[in-house]
Amino acid sequence: MLILNDIITELEKFAPLAYQESYDNCGLLTGNKNMEITGAILCLDCIETIVDEAIAKKCNLIIAHHPIVFGGLKKLNGTNYVERTVIKAIQHNIAIYACHTNLDNVKLGVNKKIADKLGLINHRILSPKKSLLKKLVTFVPGTHLEKVRTSLFNAGAGNIGNYDSCSFILEGTGSFRGNQNSNPVIGERGKLSVEKEMRLELIFEGVHLSNILGALMQNHPYEEVAYDIYQLENSHQNIGSGMTGELKNPIPELEFLALIKNLFNVKFLKHTSLRNKPVQKVALCGGSGSFLLRNAINSGSDIYISSDFKYHEFFDAENRIVIADIGHYETEQFTPEIFYEIISNKFPTFATYLTAINTNPVNYF
Repeated sequence: MLILNDIITELEKFAPLAYQESYDNCGLLTGNKNMEITGAILCLDCIETIVDEAIAKKCNLIIAHHPIVFGGLKKLNGTNYVERTVIKAIQHNIAIYACHTNLDNVKLGVNKKIADKLGLINHRILSPKKSLLKKLVTFVPGTHLEKVRTSLFNAGAGNIGNYDSCSFILEGTGSFRGNQNSNPVIGERGKLSVEKEMRLELIFEGVHLSNILGALMQNHPYEEVAYDIYQLENSHQNIGSGMTGELKNPIPELEFLALIKNLFNVKFLKHTSLRNKPVQKVALCGGSGSFLLRNAINSGSDIYISSDFKYHEFFDAENRIVIADIGHYETEQFTPEIFYEIISNKFPTFATYLTAINTNPVNYF
């Protein structure tokens, strides 16, 4: 028996909800975390036909990239496709879970999938997010330093980019005096103690704060643990919008545009003027990515693949980069594969289906 919360745990371990944008509505939209799940449909958009597909396949879970409930619902009268979809899901006891901008913002998420389809190497986040990192400073007697430090590493601290087990240690002197209710590990109650201690510093992602503090309290020998938590303004190189990567070998612009059309089944590809230079460095962003154009230019990329550019935004390329607008659905169509990989790796016998329905609302004549 598989409980919905088991699946949610794996999804949120991969793409924590804390990484969604403020305007977004990720997470469980309908259903109960404790319900038993019989099967899952994986899709880009949860619309009525997807719910019908779930019913036909006897699945009571839909995992979608785009939240069907986005701007809030004030009524459920079935007067539009959003209300009808939600009503039908509830009537058939089908849970809907959305994993949207949190999946966009993790390094192994939507943009990594696009980069892999293009065969890019040397992936980097195009616009890393700030204020996601914190620093823990604590003071530990030397006899317990390794125990405390190792426990903090295991709880998620000390990871910086491609490195783990990162810490800084400085020897110093601490003083303390316990009152009559204290039970000091070192020294005596009511007497001033001056002890050699190690100042231990580690950086960690804010989403791990509770685990970090839990490990500290459990493994630190002192009755009262002295520690400081600092909010950092540093950019998080593995969390953020968009991505850059490089082709192993540069290719002509027209050849690369043809490659995009073929890989992403693009009917009409809108682009700015070609620059008559080979393409090697590529910037990309799944979904609506015009807000990252300046980042793409500054990254030194030859081309920027995304969607939903407005007419005047094409002028902003100023011949410094080629914009390739390939369509919103087209950029994100492979996202359900990420859900499939997460779930099938953890629950290999669970019934998981990539939708057979093309939910692209845009048609071409």
